[in-house]
Amino acid sequence: MTGSSDLLPEGRKVNPPARHEGKVLIVDDEAAVRRALHTTLFTLGFDIGEAATGDEALALCRILKYDAVLLDINMPGKNGIETCAELRRLQPRLAILMISVIEDEERKVEALEAGADDYVTKPFHIRELTARIRAALRRARTTSDGDDTIKIGDLTLNLARRLVQKGGVTIHLTPKEFDLLHYLMAHPGLPITHARLLHNVWGAEYASQVEYLRTFVRQLRKKLGDEAANPRYLRTDSHIGYRFADPTEWPKEEATPAPVGEG
Repeated sequence: MTGSSDLLPEGRKVNPPARHEGKVLIVDDEAAVRRALHTTLFTLGFDIGEAATGDEALALCRILKYDAVLLDINMPGKNGIETCAELRRLQPRLAILMISVIEDEERKVEALEAGADDYVTKPFHIRELTARIRAALRRARTTSDGDDTIKIGDLTLNLARRLVQKGGVTIHLTPKEFDLLHYLMAHPGLPITHARLLHNVWGAEYASQVEYLRTFVRQLRKKLGDEAANPRYLRTDSHIGYRFADPTEWPKEEATPAPVGEG
């Protein structure tokens, strides 16, 4: 097989990363799928590893550092959702893209809840997949050295620690849910278009994926305890996009000072 390939260390060689686009682990139980993706992505400049099962992927990620994982959602044994959740706990900033032949919103939400950064449905064009991998890698590599905190009402977001609390209680968000909330809280009261949110949180490749954004907003509202019919935090501006409600929009007894910092 052309290119480098990482295998478990039992007398087998593990090659170090050497290519400029990033190190990607392909996890799929079908050898033909792994081979096709391996060859194509290697040609495009990615350093490639392979795993046939969720357990093998987890074992590799414990001994090697990957930038991204392409993870088939339907695998025998430990499935993609279970593997994704364990990978997220193992490497919080790893870019994880789920791949499935099923276009089902509930399944997509389940994958995002498990910690996936993206969800790609087969069949797909390799250019689309490559663009999504690169976008996920750019997001994963974006870090902050500051200790910026945004506090609006009873919500506090700490960018450096990637921590969100409501009334002092930690709310567990996936990486993309955190990024979306951060972007909205950094612009309180400002209507932000669907395209702008998608571009800034996910990348230019997602600018038209409005339903994708709506899925994330629904999940985020649920975790914040925000009523969809009468949301306190995440407001919908019809035919425009979303905004994080400015404290001046709240009932007088709920209003609090403006954010103390912006990320």
